[in-house]
Amino acid sequence: MTPASTRTEIENTLNRYALGYDDGDLAMVKDTFTPEAVLSLRVAGGDLIGPFEGRDAILTMMRDAAHSQNDQRRHVTSNIIIDADDDRATSMSYLTIFSAQNGTLTALSTGKYEDELVRTEGGWKLSKRHIALDLPY
Repeated sequence: MTPASTRTEIENTLNRYALGYDDGDLAMVKDTFTPEAVLSLRVAGGDLIGPFEGRDAILTMMRDAAHSQNDQRRHVTSNIIIDADDDRATSMSYLTIFSAQNGTLTALSTGKYEDELVRTEGGWKLSKRHIALDLPY
């Protein structure tokens, strides 16, 4: 069983990723990944996008995606399952993406995060993240 303190630290990493992206704070997002992290994405069962290898490649992809959006996105992470030992963990969770624009709130997509994390001197960091979206956004 994962200790409560470890669970809280890992959840904080997942939440910093979402909050940083939604607020345009890519320094916060960068801090959630290891330097050699890998991220991949699949939208609605389509072709695999990526993998983006290394923190800089991940941030470039995220920066490009954010520049194409003219609304306020909110990424909500829920139903988090974590399995951890002393310095490695896996996590699965749901993702819901909302858009606020012109006084209207819209649910854009749902999906699932599949993560691998490692404990570093700076806390828990994502070493691998796969995002499976149910719908394009």
